[in-house]
Amino acid sequence: MGTNNGERPRRGRPRDPDAEPRIRRYAVQLLLERGFDGMTVDDVAEAAGVGKATIYRRWASKELLANDAMAQLFDIEIPDADTGSIAGDLLRVYRDALVFVNSKEGVALIRLAVTEMNRDEQFTAFYRSFLQRRIALTADALERARQRGEPIRPTADPVLMVQWLAGVLILRAMTGEQMPAVEDAEHLVSMTMRCIVE
Repeated sequence: MGTNNGERPRRGRPRDPDAEPRIRRYAVQLLLERGFDGMTVDDVAEAAGVGKATIYRRWASKELLANDAMAQLFDIEIPDADTGSIAGDLLRVYRDALVFVNSKEGVALIRLAVTEMNRDEQFTAFYRSFLQRRIALTADALERARQRGEPIRPTADPVLMVQWLAGVLILRAMTGEQMPAVEDAEHLVSMTMRCIVE
């Protein structure tokens, strides 16, 4: 008779390492197609090729799944940057942001966000949390710049730095006005630098 060195045999199917990113991808896709009310865990499970139990083991509710999926999308599309200078950090983040918002998916996601924030306090809390993460990253970038000896003003405000650009992008998405082009990133960085550098 064989043994397994005292280990209990594993039961059930092995865990699918690609399940979580696949679930998030289809959750975002269905959110953009149908809105939050029209997206169901059943439909996400079917699209991702997993059982509902697989989703609920990772996310306790549809709201948590939607929030997590969108947060990861933002973080993937607009990652943090540490280039060695505050101007370089801003330029990379602004370019990534402009690439994203000039895509069909990016504009749709901003419009969905505004719609859901007006409808559901949970989504308002989610977007507030997302902005707080961006503000914390911006504060870290300013602190790195100070430690490198860059002449950052004491009054440089990471909250306003995040909110002013987010406000421009949200307003343009809601009014249908053309987004700033990726090539405009340097101009936007120049505007920001005038406010934060002595």
